[in-house]
Amino acid sequence: MSSTTYSPKQIGARPQAAFHAHRKAYFLIALAVLLTDQFTKWLIVVNLLLHDSFRVIPDFFQITHVENQGAAFGLFSDSPSIWKADALILFSMLALVVVSVLLWKNSHRFTWGGFGLALILGGALGNLWDRVFQGHVVDFLDFYLGNAHWPAFNIADSAIVVGAFLLVGEILFAKTEADPQSNAR
Repeated sequence: MSSTTYSPKQIGARPQAAFHAHRKAYFLIALAVLLTDQFTKWLIVVNLLLHDSFRVIPDFFQITHVENQGAAFGLFSDSPSIWKADALILFSMLALVVVSVLLWKNSHRFTWGGFGLALILGGALGNLWDRVFQGHVVDFLDFYLGNAHWPAFNIADSAIVVGAFLLVGEILFAKTEADPQSNAR
């Protein structure tokens, strides 16, 4: 039986390698969200005229090609402000910086909160890309009951919302190391 020995330098490198692996995983998740979002938006633009739709589940869900000049779920889309687009781009860039820094600093282990931040990062990048290069965001997921419609949204919006729920869930329900219950099994 062979025994492998590690130098102190190699032992110290192993946790660092895990740290970088978690960081890479988070940024790969964000990239996957960005690519999925952009691909689905491209499919919609290529295959559906603006405001055209097709039913997927009658009286509940359809795919509808919508261009959104506002924020997520059409917020502020009717605002006449000439600064609206610039403000949304600036806000998105600020959010990207904050989320990226949080992911960079807190990548020592894989967590649901980190996964949520990765989803938020990918979603924010997807919608920012659209705003910068097209002046609007393509939305297409259209849920409704009768005449009541939820505002159309896209993969990026979905990732941002799911990521926010995961992040809040981890904040609210994660046990802290100072919590005596966290050490109980």
